[in-house]
Amino acid sequence: MKKILHISKFYTPYAGGIEDVCYSVVGILKEDPSVVQRIICFNDVNKTVHETYEGIEVTRVAIQAQLFSQPISLSYYSQLKKVIKEFRPDYIHLHLPNPLLGVYVNMLKPASCKVILHWHSDIVAQKLLYKLVRRSETKLVDRAYKIIATSPNYCEDSAPLKRAKDKVVIIPNIIKEGVFEETPELKEKVTRLKEQYQHVPIVMFLGRHVPYKGIEYLIEATQYMQSQCKILVGGSGPLTPSLKSKTTDERVQFLGRIPEDMLPAYYYAADVFAFPSVTKNEAFGVALAEAMYCYSPAVTFTINGSGVNWVSVHRQTGIEVENQSSIQLAKAIDELIENKELRCQYGLAARARVEELFLQKSIKQAVFDLYT
Repeated sequence: MKKILHISKFYTPYAGGIEDVCYSVVGILKEDPSVVQRIICFNDVNKTVHETYEGIEVTRVAIQAQLFSQPISLSYYSQLKKVIKEFRPDYIHLHLPNPLLGVYVNMLKPASCKVILHWHSDIVAQKLLYKLVRRSETKLVDRAYKIIATSPNYCEDSAPLKRAKDKVVIIPNIIKEGVFEETPELKEKVTRLKEQYQHVPIVMFLGRHVPYKGIEYLIEATQYMQSQCKILVGGSGPLTPSLKSKTTDERVQFLGRIPEDMLPAYYYAADVFAFPSVTKNEAFGVALAEAMYCYSPAVTFTINGSGVNWVSVHRQTGIEVENQSSIQLAKAIDELIENKELRCQYGLAARARVEELFLQKSIKQAVFDLYT
């Protein structure tokens, strides 16, 4: 028997990119009868809960506050110590960035236990916090058994990972293809969306409205776009009011949060997926891969060290342009809107790339190999 303790910031049904990846890994390993799994994570309220979720024992630890996006819990150390003592894991699978928990794992890891670091992103924005935990992070990297990076691009540019390249395994994030199955109901929703927008080509954006998403450059690009289209901006966030104030262009529509049951329909209805993220805070781009799976060619910026430009390949699945250049972004969108044949070519290639690299069936063996 192999005992694996997964440590994630939060866990399903809490929605989030890292949480979805952790859930997918747990689901894959469920298929191995020799594996026993347990999960510890933060709760989103000030209450510790012990439960069985889909057959896996989960401890959700109470939090009292958040600082630098890091949940603060007065009881997490003692809860983790207790779980490790009771469960006696052979492996600890730690999802990062999660600086406080990295410190705790360094302190509590049993000598015989192997640590696998799932490296979703460097600590980029919280520079003060990084100064405090950098030494602990270096120790964690040095002691790790294996490190999962989600793309070769990120591995090559990440300073912490450069010191441990021999340990790095590339396992991309997973797209849940079942959610995007083209059922008659989904096709009907797509048809209604196309009719709602009078069959005008649709440029779609989806994501949190925060600085690194680069939405302001998409808004600015409308000044230079010549094509007739509808630009749909999905999601919300702290920048939403200022973004709305930056444009009076009738082509732009802010959708707010798109309901989960409608999201696949918007992806399939889109003729172009605009993904204007500007920094390596965007480490991979799950929404980008989801849109590509739905045959939507992408327009992206060049982001040094990000997996975005590995997920979507320039002049194969979409068009990549100079970072923060609204003029080039506009030209790329115009080119795809005006050239239906090119749009279809890139869209088919986008679907094929996701099917080859980013579905669970493609990644399953890599996860199994990691533990054998």
